Amino acid sequence: MLHSVNGRVAAYRKRMAERGFRPIQLWVPDTRRPGFAAECRRQSLVLRSDPQEKEILDFIDRAADWPEQ
Repeated sequence: MLHSVNGRVAAYRKRMAERGFRPIQLWVPDTRRPGFAAECRRQSLVLRSDPQEKEILDFIDRAADWPEQ
């Protein structure tokens, strides 16, 4: 069974490469990890009174309201 799975994966990768795609690996934070929410909160509180953070968030708000063309 392992061989057939490996064969299917290899064939899929080959087809995708032929279509001009390449594989990438993307690591993201594990939101299920113990302590994740607490760390998010800690970082948010650190930024709460940061004037640069307010400036960035204000810019994002303005950019989000950009009129459609």
